[in-house]
Amino acid sequence: MSKKENKMVTIWLIVVAVLIMGLVVFGGFVRLTRSGLSIVEWNPISGVVPPVGQQAWETEFAKYQETPEFQKVNATMTLEEYKEIFYLEYIHRLIARFAGLIVAIPLLYFLIKGIIPWRKSAVYVLIGLMFGFQGWLGWYMVSSGLVNNPAVSHYRLTFHLLTALLLLGLTVWMALQHLSGFPKRVPGAVKSTPFILSLTLLVVLILQIAYGGFMAGLKAGHVSNTYPLMFGVLVPPGMLTIVEPWWLNLVSASTTVHFIHRWFAIVVLAVSIILYYLTRKRGYSRQLHQSIILMVGLVGVQILLGALTVWFFVPTWIALVHQATALLLFVTTIFINYRVLHEPVTAAEGVPTELEPTTA
Repeated sequence: MSKKENKMVTIWLIVVAVLIMGLVVFGGFVRLTRSGLSIVEWNPISGVVPPVGQQAWETEFAKYQETPEFQKVNATMTLEEYKEIFYLEYIHRLIARFAGLIVAIPLLYFLIKGIIPWRKSAVYVLIGLMFGFQGWLGWYMVSSGLVNNPAVSHYRLTFHLLTALLLLGLTVWMALQHLSGFPKRVPGAVKSTPFILSLTLLVVLILQIAYGGFMAGLKAGHVSNTYPLMFGVLVPPGMLTIVEPWWLNLVSASTTVHFIHRWFAIVVLAVSIILYYLTRKRGYSRQLHQSIILMVGLVGVQILLGALTVWFFVPTWIALVHQATALLLFVTTIFINYRVLHEPVTAAEGVPTELEPTTA
């Protein structure tokens, strides 16, 4: 792969990563405005065109009127009010369709032209397939809110979010590979304490984001508008006895999920700080040290945003900034893991060694 071709693939990967992040945040906006259940059918092709004419709109509105959300939440909604939430979900789906083309067309070009050799194409094809799978998974999530309850399954919502994170992480990792010239992995790095701790940071962050998904699906942010206390106490009683069996409370009881999400953030912060002190005196590059400092700072900002979201009873713009910051934290953690795994160090002298590229 020539330098020019490598640059093309790198730009494509970065654009895909930005698209994923944008779609996640916009999806959060759609959810917060209760617009996600406004379109009750999944028509990947014909759905590109919105209803045209009064009759078409009345037909579409009639379908929505049969849903639990209309009957239990929006029974007084007019056609004009319905158009507002319809267009938000329509724009969401339209952006996703165009994003799919931006993923698929360059990928096909790279494969046909041999810029990405077929023998090395598996990970790139996987990115394309996963992007398409996300579209179906989005509908699978939405369909859960069209049957009995006027809300999507929080399990499906969280699964949709986690697969988006997996796709984002894979895309960012490959972009880093191209940017750094496919460096060799440092011998023994996988078993090193810094990498184990950076991997631990990634795991606890993903778990925290998963609980953010549970929070969103259960609307658990509305359970309490005080912080750090909940209902006037630090630890609400009976959090494991709301539903049976007891362990189900950990993932389905709003109060319990809210409590875990607000305090598990401290675990993420603690692991970030420990990683900083562990790597500070070692011969890692300034870039890696700065990324860990950024991580610690972002976690602090995220905790503040979480508190503000609770205090002001989940205002849309704060909730969206909170969600976007979670994505920045995830990307930063991917970068930290990548650097620790590929960055040779001279611990005794404290002098970093440059990454050693290989042929892409």
